[in-house]
Amino acid sequence: MHIHKYLLALLLSALMVATAQAEALQSGRDYQRVDPPVSIDGDQITVVELFWYGCPACYNMEPHIDRWLENKPENVKFVRLPAIFSNPAWELHARAYYTAKDLGVMEQFHEPFFHAIHRFNQPMQNEAQIRRFFEQIGVSGEDFDKSFKSFAVQTQVRRAADLTRRYGIDSVPSMAINGRYVVTGPMAGTYENLFATINTLAEQEGERLANR
Repeated sequence: MHIHKYLLALLLSALMVATAQAEALQSGRDYQRVDPPVSIDGDQITVVELFWYGCPACYNMEPHIDRWLENKPENVKFVRLPAIFSNPAWELHARAYYTAKDLGVMEQFHEPFFHAIHRFNQPMQNEAQIRRFFEQIGVSGEDFDKSFKSFAVQTQVRRAADLTRRYGIDSVPSMAINGRYVVTGPMAGTYENLFATINTLAEQEGERLANR
């Protein structure tokens, strides 16, 4: 009986802490609302990173994302989304991302492509340069050409451009939580605050979905 009361007290305390954390966050200061929300499929809370390979801040955030992924909430699914604005380089890099995904070489591609641009000063500003990079990670030029220009990759690129617009972002990296909230680096101030805010909003979303 005493154990039951003790566990109940712990649960109530945890709920009060989570509620206080959520209420401490303010829309427009700590996050921005996505209006209308982006529809998300599945039962998990989805956290989307909107990024660009040419962005130094996105490159610097990679190890922090890796650490967060090691301890992220179990009900959270992480997805990367290459953002696309008017600069042609954004679409070019998004096409490279979806080509790697289409060819099943994302593990060989993602981090090395970031390094190629930011550590080794390789511009990756046209198709020929990107083609050479894919050849360096073991993809034949013929396979690259087929995928890079394929309908499947083009469809994914168009979808990425549409989602970039719908999330209402104007900079990267930006993190979208379950299609309803966006958090940016300047809003958070530090990486620690950024991922704490993401976790709090994800928990809030989990409670909202559970009470529908």
